[in-house]
Amino acid sequence: MKATELPIINFLQTPNVQFVIPVYQRNYDWEIGHCKQLLSDIINVEHENRGTHFIGSIVFIYEGAYSTSEVRELVIIDGQQRLTTINILYVSLYRFAKDKGMEKEAEMLYNMYLVNQYVELDSSKLKLKQTDTNSMAFNAILDGNEKGFTTYSNVIENYSYFSSQINDTNFETIKNGLKRLIFVEISLERDKDDPQRIFESLNSTGLDLSQSDLIRNYILMDLQPKEQQKVFNSIWNPIEENARDLVKQKSLVSAYIRDYLTLKNKKIPNKSKVYQEFKNNYTDKKSEDYMNELESIKALSLHYKMFVNPHTVNDSQIRQQLEYINRLEINVAYPFLLQVFDDWDNDIIDKNVLLQVLSLVQNYAWRRFIVGLPTNALNKIFMTLYSEIDTEEYFESFAIALLSKKGNSRFPNDDDVLSALEDKDLYNIKAKNRNYLFELLENFNNREYVDTSREDITVEHIFPQKPNEDWVSSLNEEEFLLFKEKHLNTIANLTLSGNNGSLGNKTFLDKKKMNSNGGEQGYIYSRLWLNDYLKTIDIWNISNYEARLKIISDRFLKIWQYPKVELPDNEVTTEQLIFEADSPRHKKLEYFIFKDDKVEESAIANMYGYVLKELYAINTELFLNNDILKVSRDSFVFRGPQEIVNGYYVEFNLDSESKFSILKRLLTLYDLEEELLIKYDTEAVPYGNRFYVRKEYWSQLLPLLENTELFLNVNPTKSHWISTGAGKTGVNYTMVVTGTHCQIEVGLVAAKKETNKKHFKKLKTNQEEIENAFSEKLIWQELPDKKMSRIKFMLNDVNLFDKSHWPKMNEFFVENLPLFERAFQPDIKIL
Repeated sequence: MKATELPIINFLQTPNVQFVIPVYQRNYDWEIGHCKQLLSDIINVEHENRGTHFIGSIVFIYEGAYSTSEVRELVIIDGQQRLTTINILYVSLYRFAKDKGMEKEAEMLYNMYLVNQYVELDSSKLKLKQTDTNSMAFNAILDGNEKGFTTYSNVIENYSYFSSQINDTNFETIKNGLKRLIFVEISLERDKDDPQRIFESLNSTGLDLSQSDLIRNYILMDLQPKEQQKVFNSIWNPIEENARDLVKQKSLVSAYIRDYLTLKNKKIPNKSKVYQEFKNNYTDKKSEDYMNELESIKALSLHYKMFVNPHTVNDSQIRQQLEYINRLEINVAYPFLLQVFDDWDNDIIDKNVLLQVLSLVQNYAWRRFIVGLPTNALNKIFMTLYSEIDTEEYFESFAIALLSKKGNSRFPNDDDVLSALEDKDLYNIKAKNRNYLFELLENFNNREYVDTSREDITVEHIFPQKPNEDWVSSLNEEEFLLFKEKHLNTIANLTLSGNNGSLGNKTFLDKKKMNSNGGEQGYIYSRLWLNDYLKTIDIWNISNYEARLKIISDRFLKIWQYPKVELPDNEVTTEQLIFEADSPRHKKLEYFIFKDDKVEESAIANMYGYVLKELYAINTELFLNNDILKVSRDSFVFRGPQEIVNGYYVEFNLDSESKFSILKRLLTLYDLEEELLIKYDTEAVPYGNRFYVRKEYWSQLLPLLENTELFLNVNPTKSHWISTGAGKTGVNYTMVVTGTHCQIEVGLVAAKKETNKKHFKKLKTNQEEIENAFSEKLIWQELPDKKMSRIKFMLNDVNLFDKSHWPKMNEFFVENLPLFERAFQPDIKIL
């Protein structure tokens, strides 16, 4: 690495050099505000005769990937925003000189700063070589064709700004000011320096790099040019296109990668540390697994596109559900939904189950909003929710997982909702939430959809916000005060009207019958369901208010239904806040979550030690000086000392309940009551549930397998399936057990659908040979509309939950698995 301080014009004047902006760099993002500041600095340094003005560093790789016979190409690692802007300013000066007839001046600016004068290849002519869109915009301003460039571009906008500022008075001032700009030139040598590490350590001026910028650079920077372009076009560019809000034209790549990492790690990265988390996860960039992971990120980004742009979804039913989820801003569910949609894509669930799941996500979030439960509990819930899904009973297990939540994480029941609807202010809420409420209330079971978002339909207070004297006289004092102070903004006093301005604060009868100038403004003329009951009454009093509240509440409970599933007895199926958990006596953990970090741990004592260490790190002084926990460097003062950190000991000779008690008190002291969740290991106690039965079955089957090394290093699971690799990425062997059958299958499960279909077709061409080797006919399922494909062999009429069937099932797997492997392996090897 070489670092040199020099004037920017020396850098730009270097003959036969091209400054290459590689594909992994972010788009040119400087706006007029940045240009205004730069131009001001250039003019001031000349006016004030200050000598020089420092503009930061420009980092490039020399003798690197890009080279031609005519020019030496420098790959810009950092500084592209400033370098591009200065080039745009030079184009503005050149165009000004040309328009003013200053031919010699224009020729000097053009040949010295903008082009390599004597090269022959057009691709090597410009000194600045940019990505496609920016390159086209730059050529347009250089050739004077910017008005014909119809796509929005910061290159065009910033050129227009500079052009508007240059005049006869300041032309020479700007030219001379540019000569005073200095920067640090940092040149790197490929294969000797680490461009990514240097790039991360730079404190660049201008716009901060986003987390997605850093991730893109990490993926692409050290690849050779052809591979770089290939990965950019085939992987990164599709990710950027999919993870984009098409309405707001806003990149959501950072948010998407954060959700993807949350799904994979069951841990929510800090928004400012998504890049670091990504880098920690994928350190070996030369492995095949890494490239497959990138393919997986790309594949799931197709689902993310549907989440953030529901209007792009072809299926009307799925589109509507995603529009509601998007409108309610249930973004915290995205990590969970990424896996659900992938299951749909892989034919694990059908469309009906998908719609049920989407509807229940809404119900859960909307009921919680109505009841007023905090939203900050949701991210931890959805972070680990998929681990509680039983793919054999998909929706039921999902519903049970949500219904098992306690405290602030709970699924509000009907009584909770009915109570909240009596008092909840549903007028002064976000407009999108209010519109959602009235749209679904109005259109439930309606044959003809009513667009309640039309501008002429507004929310109307039946008892008005500013009641006149007629209202005072029509109600007794108690009722008047109840409407004014308690019921004014509640759902039963709200309706929809196309004549809100006309109805105003009129009496109820006037509102009901109003027909001014034949306009039929009154409730009796309305075709809306919300006004049906109002047509039947002549007075708006508390009795009628309560009757309407019941009608609307009944409809509410039908729209946002409480799941009709039966919770298992004596089984805690999900994580809970430690404050809400049952006694830990005689229990083991499956895992715990502290401050968004999920830790697989069975021993309560180990969780106790882990959390104490974390509390020490969060606030050491508070940890060492409190009345809850005795901490000392002298181990002999304790019966069962345990070092926590830095030579500090605490008492560990405590039962589980005492440890829980101390943790609860400390968490309260630290204001971290919502940060420790635990999940008891329900399988540690033989409740006889399906999870326990499955794990018990796999535990007795795996040792029986012989004549094959498949599943040799695989542990029993609670799932109804168990998989192992086939020695080829994206291909696995799976054993399946259910209440009706068991099977062996080859699964083609690569991240790319095209790869799976290609592999399936190759295997299918040898179907006869494979089936002859196995001595049985197989079931071949290409699943053309799904991502995965599979080939399977089944045994029907056996029931996992009837132990008398286990010998027959064991015989099926022990006899057929080795034959199945030998039949497929020659063809799998050459895929």
